[in-house]
Amino acid sequence: MQIDFGKTAQDYGRYRAGFPPALFERLATFGIGNTGQRILDLGTGTGTLARGFALRGGQVTGLDPSVSLTEEAKRLDQEAGVSVRYVTAKAEQTDLPAASFDVVTAGQCWHWFDRPKAAQEVKRLLVPRGYLVIAHFDWIPLPGNVVEATEKLIEQHNPEWKLGGGRGMYSRWLSDVAIAGFHDIETFSFDLFVPYSPEAWRGRIRASAGVSASLTPEQVARFDADLQKLLHERFSEDPLAVHHRVFALVCTSPKSKV
Repeated sequence: MQIDFGKTAQDYGRYRAGFPPALFERLATFGIGNTGQRILDLGTGTGTLARGFALRGGQVTGLDPSVSLTEEAKRLDQEAGVSVRYVTAKAEQTDLPAASFDVVTAGQCWHWFDRPKAAQEVKRLLVPRGYLVIAHFDWIPLPGNVVEATEKLIEQHNPEWKLGGGRGMYSRWLSDVAIAGFHDIETFSFDLFVPYSPEAWRGRIRASAGVSASLTPEQVARFDADLQKLLHERFSEDPLAVHHRVFALVCTSPKSKV
C-alpha cells in the first residue's frame, strides 16, 4: 500500500486531534519540554508535538519529508502564535549537525521509519544523556464501538489496509532503542475519550493511512458517503466519545559519544 499523507494535508491539519496536554505534563516530570530546550520532532506532519513544545517555550525543529504537511503545520503555528523551524528530510538521514538537540521526539510515526537506521540517527543527533521520546495517540477498537465499525468499513473499501485492531501499546519499540544503545528506558500509557462531531470523525478518518493517503479521490468519496450512512444509522450521538490511548516511551542517549 502506497501512503502519501500529503494528499490529505488539509483534513490532517483540521481533524486529527493533537496530543493532549496531559502528555506534555507527564513528559515534564522527566525534564522534557523545558523552556529553551532544543527539540527535534521527527515525522512532524502538521506539527502536533512540535507546536505543543513550542507553546511551552522550546526551541523546536520539525522534520518531515512532506512539504504539503509542513506547509499546513506552518499555518497552524501561525494561528497558535508560535514559531517552529521546519526541515524537509527523512528521519533516517536528517543531514542535521551531530549532538545538536537535547530532545528528539517521534509522534505517531516510528512505525513508518526504517527503525534501526532512525534510532542510530537519533543517537547521533542527541547530546550525551539527551532524551528520545516515541509517542502514540491511537483510537482503540472495542466490540461494538464506533472505532471497530469504522475500521471494518475501511477494510471493506481498502483491503490492503492492515493497521486495524490495534491496542495502542508498542513493546517492539523497547527492543529498538535497547539494541541501539539507549539507556533508562521507561514507558507509560493512559486512556481518554476524545469528543468528535460526526463531521469531524469523518474528516479524521479521511486523514488516515487507509483512506485519503492511499485511495483515489473517487474511492475516498464513496468511503465517506458510506461512513456518513454508518454514523447516521448506528452512532448518531453528537459528539461521539471516541476511545483513545496515549503511549509514550522515554529513554536517554549514552553518556559519551565514544
